[in-house]
Order: sequence, then structure tokens, then C-alpha cells
Amino acid sequence: MTQYLILLAQKHESFRKTELEALAELERVSVDLSHHDDNVPLLYVTLDCEEDARKLIRRSILARSIFEVWGRGNSLDSLHEDVKQRTSHLWPKYKHVSFKFDVISYQGSRTKEEQREIIESFSYVDFDGPIRMRSPEEVFTIVEEYKSKTDMLPSTERRELKDICFGRFIASSQRDIIDQYDLKKRKYIGTTSFDAELALISSNIGLAAPGKIVYDPFAGTGSFLVAASHFGAMALGSDIDGRQIRGTAKSNITTNYSQYNIKSQFLDTFVCDFTHNPLRQSFRLDAIICDPPYGVREGLKVLGSRNAERYADKLPTRLENGDLSHLRPDYIPPKKPYHFDALLDDLLFFAADHLVDNGRLCCWMPTANEDYGERHIPMHPDLNLISNCVQEFNKWSRRLLTYERCPRGCTLSLRPTTKSGRVYKEQFRDKYFRGFAKAKDHESVEWMEQSL
Repeated sequence: MTQYLILLAQKHESFRKTELEALAELERVSVDLSHHDDNVPLLYVTLDCEEDARKLIRRSILARSIFEVWGRGNSLDSLHEDVKQRTSHLWPKYKHVSFKFDVISYQGSRTKEEQREIIESFSYVDFDGPIRMRSPEEVFTIVEEYKSKTDMLPSTERRELKDICFGRFIASSQRDIIDQYDLKKRKYIGTTSFDAELALISSNIGLAAPGKIVYDPFAGTGSFLVAASHFGAMALGSDIDGRQIRGTAKSNITTNYSQYNIKSQFLDTFVCDFTHNPLRQSFRLDAIICDPPYGVREGLKVLGSRNAERYADKLPTRLENGDLSHLRPDYIPPKKPYHFDALLDDLLFFAADHLVDNGRLCCWMPTANEDYGERHIPMHPDLNLISNCVQEFNKWSRRLLTYERCPRGCTLSLRPTTKSGRVYKEQFRDKYFRGFAKAKDHESVEWMEQSL
């Protein structure tokens, strides 16, 4: 077993551990991440071999790189002592290779002269190979972590060193592809196109991989489809808005797939109301990754009439030429309002029916910071909630909820299932448009459950 240091991105901190756990499961790498700290971008782990280190972060978005730890201490002297004791047997292996040294500091910094002095203090490793600042065979890195201001005495002018590590660079992640998939560079986008970085992270957490089918029931312009296909999954999408699904002859979802040269990973898209999904009951999906509509840009609606009884006994409308109006290609079906909470319940039931055993549902859900509680998280007896990652804004947040389908026939899946019938007196849309101000007494956000 060897110790490694993972350098993490200082962004979306609550997603980092969840993504690494998902990648460890996908790559079948045994690793303990329980000591991960959201406030620190340095994570020490123990792995079986260098190949496991490469596999763990090779498709990560929130990790930057991983290093084999050659030594660690709380001062430069203690670091040198640990390097000599721990890795002196490795020095001859790298004696004649080209190399360079880097210095990375967290919560502190050093001048160029100080960095040079630290690098020269490792002269005892006696590397004779050429120094190359570009494309060296090996990169050795000193990683420093300084104490935060809250941990320092008021009289201390310069931050004190908390931890220092010396390691050999092993591999980089795929964080550089964020720029490649940036929405500003994408040929086909819309008002609901999802952030590229978070779409890629969602696909990692959803275990998108070659040989798997990933479905987005609210595909829009295909943000999650493209992200899942980047990692090799076959993507299938649908949406109630046929205009976004179809796009135009020169700009559509297929255009994006051609742009990224992943067209072979695109199955198809179709227009449907998710609550009346045409997929047969036996159709199985490896993952469902989606961002359900919140009803902010426009009210959340599904197919149907506001007053169904009014049209119950009426015959279908015929045009002057005798054609049934609802069979025309330009027919626009009526829609009725729908509650976001009911949509989430429908999504969980759909996932329980269509996911393979241990398949994943990754869905985004908005919450108001003023009254968020665990009661707002939808649950299903056949789905285990394995993570709840949050992206905070000013007065509201959106959460990536990840569920795993229990194996069919297990204790949980034998429970009777009924929809919760959660009915909130005030929807997220209502809170959003009142600026998340405190609700009046008659606008209580309490909810009820009833068996349907």
C-alpha cells in the first residue's frame, strides 16, 4: 500500500468526495475517503498501486492531479527526514531521467527565491538527469499547506506552515475538458442549457460509461446527453417541448454531437410528456441524469386539460377537410399546470421501474435556504439516497440528489409502494418570485402526505 496526495479543485467542494467515490466504484478501486475535508483541496489516500491512482482520477472533473507521496512533515526539516527514511530506495530509479521541480502553496505563498532555496535543499536525492521545464519525464512537487488566519495568533505576521509534502507526479484529471465543453463555444444551446462542468460531474456521479444507456427525460438542448456520451455512454433523451428537441436544420442536438466527435454515442431523442412516457415497462436504463423543470422560466405543465370533465363526452375535433385536428403534424396539445413535487415523485417511481439493479438516478432539485429540511427530499422504498450535494446561491440552492436502485427481490423492494402525494401550499416558483422573503402566515410552506 502506498500513500498518494490528490490535489482537488477549489470549486463545488461538496461534490468532490461524491465524485471520487463514484469513480472508485466505477474503476473498482478500493479507497477510504472518509477524512475528506470540504475546506481543504488536499486529500491524502492510500492505494494498492500506481495504476489505481491513475484510474481513480483519469476522468475526474473536480480533482486536478495525483502525486505519489515521498515524504511528509510539518516543517522542511521533518520533511527531509521523512523523505530519506521513506523513499531513499527509489532515488536510483530516477537518477538519469529528465525532471523538474514545482512548488504549490495553499493559503500562503513564497517568493521565487524562497522556492529556489527549497528546491535546492533536495540536492541529496542526487538526480543527474537533465532539467527540462517542458515535457520532462518526471515532475517532483513540493506541496505546502499553511495555517488559516483563524488558527494563527494575532501577533503572527506571516502565516505558519501547517503541512508540507514532497511527491512524484503520477497523473492529471480531465478537468481541462471543461473549456472544451463550455456553453459559450457550443453550437446549439438554449435558455435551459445546463452548465458544462456540472453536467460532466453529474455524469461521473451517475456512473456513465461505455456499454451503458443513460436517459434524460428533460433533455432540452442535450447538455446531460453530451456529457454522458463524452464518457462513452449511449445517450437517450426526451422532452415535452419538441422545438428544443428538434432545433433547426443547421443547429440541433446532433450538431453538438458532431462538434465533439461523439455522434456514435447518440441513440435518439423523442417528444413526450414525462408523465405519459412511452418507454415500455421492461425497458431498462443504467442511469437517469436530469435537471427537472422548476417552473421558474415558465409554469410547469404536463399534457392534459385544466377541466377534463368539460371535454369528457365531446367527440374529437374535425377540420373542414374531415381530418382529425390532433393527428395533424402542427397540432399543439393542451397543457395543464403541474406541481414540481408531484413531478419528483413521478420521477422516482419511473426510476424504480426502469433502472437496472444498482443503477443510478441523478436529479437536480432547487430548495429555498429559508426553510430547507430533510422532509423536502423525495424518497422511494426501492431507491437508496446515497448523496445530497449542494450548490449554494444567495437565498436558494440547487441540490444534486443521487439515488441507487435496490436489487430487485431485496427487503426494501418488497415493500408496498404508494406515491406520497406531497402537496406544498407554496411551490419553489412562488418563493422565487417573491424574492424568498418570509412567507405570511396564510402562505405557510407546511406540507401534507396522503396515500394515492
